[in-house]
Amino acid sequence: MTLREQSADLPATSALEHVLLTPGPTPIHPEAMKALTRVMLGHMDPEVFKMNSAIQHDLRVMYGTEPEAFTALLAGTGSLGMEAGFANLVEKGDDILVCTNGSFGRRMAEMAARYGANVRLVTAPLGEAINPADVAAHLDGVQMVAVVHGETSTGVLNPVPEIAEIVRHSGALLTVDAVTTAGMEPFYMQDWEVDYAYTGAQKCLSAPPGLAPIAVSERAFARYAARKTPTPLWYCDFEGLRDYWIEHTYHHTIPVNLHFAFEAALRAALEEGLPNRQQRVRQMGRAIVTSLAPLGFSHYVKREQDRLPTVLALRLPEGFDDAGVRAELRKREISVTGGLGPTAGVIWRLGLMGESARPAPYRALMMALEDILGADGLMRRYEAALEAQGL
Repeated sequence: MTLREQSADLPATSALEHVLLTPGPTPIHPEAMKALTRVMLGHMDPEVFKMNSAIQHDLRVMYGTEPEAFTALLAGTGSLGMEAGFANLVEKGDDILVCTNGSFGRRMAEMAARYGANVRLVTAPLGEAINPADVAAHLDGVQMVAVVHGETSTGVLNPVPEIAEIVRHSGALLTVDAVTTAGMEPFYMQDWEVDYAYTGAQKCLSAPPGLAPIAVSERAFARYAARKTPTPLWYCDFEGLRDYWIEHTYHHTIPVNLHFAFEAALRAALEEGLPNRQQRVRQMGRAIVTSLAPLGFSHYVKREQDRLPTVLALRLPEGFDDAGVRAELRKREISVTGGLGPTAGVIWRLGLMGESARPAPYRALMMALEDILGADGLMRRYEAALEAQGL
């Protein structure tokens, strides 16, 4: 049975041709999809500038920034957000401390090195969070600390508030990758004194890929202004971006239709309420684990406080045919993501961001797994788990 046939038994909002349960991209929010069809406007049109101002305001709310923090959308994915931070805030010879416990922490370290930084690493084993005491032990003399809040590759939530408390007394800037947290997990940029944060439009906000929402503190802008050399990445130079977003002068052509969609998705998230979204993802995670545990699935991240709610990392049952089952699911138009590198064939990474953190998409998964695995009762267990969570 294909998803198209299954969809007759699902709520109307989930009657899609494909079920996307990956850790990104996520299903596009219906309001964002509608906004994509708006009539095109020029990137210098007054209506576009008005929309961009609304986006900037809403990003300040989402990130929890200081009132005058600079927010903007970069025309690229979250990796451009990562690179723009190093390009603007790092100069050759700077000492940078990078927290690394997965693929995206390693990407941070590589980018910082390419911009001439002397990179120090604080590491933790796969599936474990960074220890703030290790950050404190290597902090002397660094100009920046960089950390991934939610390590997508392993489903680990790093203790950013505790790390931020240590960094704030050092004089170093704090850069945070909020790609799988901003918009669906607590994030308080001003209170934590984070200096630079970024995410991807296609993650927790369920907008189309292609935009990287960033937030820059006043302290970070002061560091940028004190650079001895020009920013090597012209496209995302903070001054050029600010000229467009604040002064409304030409810099480059923004992807206007993506801005339309992003504004709608971000507005929908704020109208739902960030605390409600945080509760929803936790309820869905508990329902999924309760349903799959009798089949032998278990949490990959051992400590509960280290588990990233938006990317549910589940250790596969012994003898489980990872590639085979995912191939069968794909035939039924359901996408599930396995592990990366050392965790390939060991875990599944189930996306619970934005519109994927809903009962209907996972109802399709449970229905398919019950058939593929011969797991009688899985659907009944899932429905009971949803009811127990109030979903």
